Amino acid sequence: MEELTITRGAYTITTDKSRLDLNAVHQYLSKQSYWSPNIPLETVQNAAAHSLTFAVLYGNEQVGYARVISDYSIFAYLGDVYILEAHQGQGLSKWLMETIMGHPDLQGLRRWVLATRDAHGLYAQYGWKPLANPSIWMEVHNPDVYSDTATPTKESAVP
Repeated sequence: MEELTITRGAYTITTDKSRLDLNAVHQYLSKQSYWSPNIPLETVQNAAAHSLTFAVLYGNEQVGYARVISDYSIFAYLGDVYILEAHQGQGLSKWLMETIMGHPDLQGLRRWVLATRDAHGLYAQYGWKPLANPSIWMEVHNPDVYSDTATPTKESAVP
């Protein structure tokens, strides 16, 4: 896996996992994101360990993040993309997308997917479109998995 570290002014984007502040990522994902409220720190750590991660740093402060889950041959899922509000409006999300889409290990993939509620315009600039044939896609989706009201799994329902 090719490690990238690119600096522009006071900002750096890196795939070097040793520079990730997973406590800061967890804080954002669990308290500020709409897609993973209450996500446990251990889940964030496990997800990062098994993904290609992109840290956006201001000095040493974690101000943005994204991760890609991929087989590096055919398919990639882009998730957990954010830039802290205090650092928005400086082109960081565009730079992050350029870096992700240009990563050498993510070239030649047949399909990328992501889910977003409000950033369609950003992703469209990088070739993303609504699903061409959504009727072929299926999902198992449990949006409350990290809450106290989550539907019990078979294992947790067994006395």
